[in-house]
Amino acid sequence: MKIIAYGIRDDEKPYLDKWSEENPDVEVASTGELLDESTVDQAKGADGVVTYQQKPYTAAVLDKLGSFGIKFLSLRNVGVDNIDVDAAKRNGIQVTNVPAYSPEAIAEFTVTQLMRLLRRTNTFDRKQANGDLRWAPDIADELNQMTVGVFATGRIGRAAMRIYKGFGAKVIAYDIYHNPELEKEGVYVDTPEELYAQSDVISLHAPATKENEHMINDQTLAKMKDGVFILNPARGALIDTDALIRALDSGKVGGAAIDTYEDEVGIFNTDFGSFDKIPDDRLKNLMKRENVLVSPHIAFYTKRAVRNMVFFAMDANKSLISTGKSDKLVQL
Repeated sequence: MKIIAYGIRDDEKPYLDKWSEENPDVEVASTGELLDESTVDQAKGADGVVTYQQKPYTAAVLDKLGSFGIKFLSLRNVGVDNIDVDAAKRNGIQVTNVPAYSPEAIAEFTVTQLMRLLRRTNTFDRKQANGDLRWAPDIADELNQMTVGVFATGRIGRAAMRIYKGFGAKVIAYDIYHNPELEKEGVYVDTPEELYAQSDVISLHAPATKENEHMINDQTLAKMKDGVFILNPARGALIDTDALIRALDSGKVGGAAIDTYEDEVGIFNTDFGSFDKIPDDRLKNLMKRENVLVSPHIAFYTKRAVRNMVFFAMDANKSLISTGKSDKLVQL
C-alpha cells in the first residue's frame, strides 16, 4: 500500500514520520509541494492521496488522479469547498476530511482576538512603541456586558460558546440545524436578522457554501448594531471585504478580527519581505487599522491540531484503501 502526502510543511513532518513508523505496512511518500497540474504526476503508483491546501483541486488534477486509478483523497482540513465536485464524482474519487482536529484551538483564538479588540491592545501596543504610556482616550469594553451572536453551532461554534459564557457574556445563536442540547438552553434565534439585531459581537463559524458567500455585506451590516464587532475564523468568502471596509470607515463596525480572507490563497503563509510588498491593497487597508486584527489563517495552528490533522487524514486514507470505508467520508 502506498500513500503520497502533498503540501507537507516542516511542522507536519515529525507527525508524518511518527505515523509512518506506526504503520510499517504502508509506504509513505511526501512532498512540500501542493497538488496541482505540475505536481500531480508524483501520485502515479500511489493508492491514495493526502493533502491540505486552499488552492483549488481542479478538474484537470482530479481527472489525472482518476487516470492513475487513484480513488481516495483525504484532506487534512475541514473545508471541501475548493474541490471540483463534478470531476470528483466523474472519477469515482472518495473524499475524507478532518472535521474536528481541534475545535478548541480555533475557539480559543477567536475569543483571544475579541478580547484584544475590546481591550484595545493593538492601540496600546502602537502607542507604547512610540513612548506614549497614557490611558486616554482608549477606554475598553467588557465582554461580560455584551451579547455575542454565534453564527453556526457546529463543533467550533459550540466550543466558542462555552468560552464566551465563561466570560459572563450573553450568548445567542443561529443555525439551520439546531443542536439538541443548545435547543434545550433556548439560545437559538429564528433568523439571521434577529442575530444581527441583538448582538454586540458576531462570531462566524459557518462553512463556505454558495448560499452564504458574502453573507456579511452592505445589507446585512445595516441590520447590525452600531459599533458591532465582527469575528471571522471560518472562511474568507463569508465576508464581502469591500462592504466591511465601508462599514469600518463609517463606524458601523467597531472592530474586526479576520483570520480568513476571501483572497488569501497565495498570500497567507507567505513571507513577502516587507509590508509594502504584500500584493493586496484591500488586505493592507485592513492591516493598517488599529481596530482590525488580521492573522494569516492561524486559528487552527497548534501542536495538537497539526498532529491530529496528519494522523486523522492518514488513518482515513489507509482505511479507504483497505476497506473502502471511513468514518470521515464526505458526501460531495
